[in-house]
Amino acid sequence: MEIRESVKIEKVAMTKTIFMIHGMCTKGSSWDKYRAFFEEKGYSCITPTLRFHDVSPADKPDPKLGTTSVLDYADDLQKEIEKLDGHPVIMGHSMGGLLAQILGSRGLAKEVVLLASAPPLGAATLNPFLTARNIRVFWSALKRPGFWNKPIRLTYNEIAYAAAQLYPEQERKEEYSKLVYESGRAFKEIAFGRITAVDESKLTVPVLVIGGRLDKMVPVQTARKIAKKYGDRCTYKEFADHSHMVIGEPKWQDVANYVNEWLNQNLAGC
Repeated sequence: MEIRESVKIEKVAMTKTIFMIHGMCTKGSSWDKYRAFFEEKGYSCITPTLRFHDVSPADKPDPKLGTTSVLDYADDLQKEIEKLDGHPVIMGHSMGGLLAQILGSRGLAKEVVLLASAPPLGAATLNPFLTARNIRVFWSALKRPGFWNKPIRLTYNEIAYAAAQLYPEQERKEEYSKLVYESGRAFKEIAFGRITAVDESKLTVPVLVIGGRLDKMVPVQTARKIAKKYGDRCTYKEFADHSHMVIGEPKWQDVANYVNEWLNQNLAGC
């Protein structure tokens, strides 16, 4: 009897665990607002920092960062999840959303929550580099010879235009000052590579996709295609007054409250 009770308690604990995956050029600390919000709701939140990202923004990047693959990140995160007693909710923002889909397709998630998620292969409305808007967003990286093998970091003006335009100016500068370098290889893989394919038939758990109509980094049309990919097991929610940084920009609580309500509904039977 004691063993059965212990297993039950352990199961309940894992349904209240959220594994939060950050996006490009950020760290686990980018989830600070969400972490505090969901911990207040009774969740245990795990916020790992991807390899070579746990550095000061003022430091030079590790040269090995430039050739790090999206799948390297995914494999690292899988090892961390496998240390847990069960499957957590996997929540991802931007590139972290793509990683959440990859890990979900490996059978590691209780539910998957995608916030302004980078698309897997086939879910982008257009190749990101075929539109003038996205060329503007990523121009500083694109113009670097051999960028796909080098650490990259977008300029303040690019971030201000595409991802952080809703922040007050001073806060926007503060947020930009926290950014670190990103893998040029991972950037290339997301834009061009077949390595980012996700088999939707293997991601069988409930999926929540959040899109923002003001998002210039990941257009809302892309969010809609990601949602369509997962069919009836997907819930799609679009916010008219949000951009890319839904986890921290003004009124981020509106999105967090919706996510919490969705989790409450889907975890109720666990």
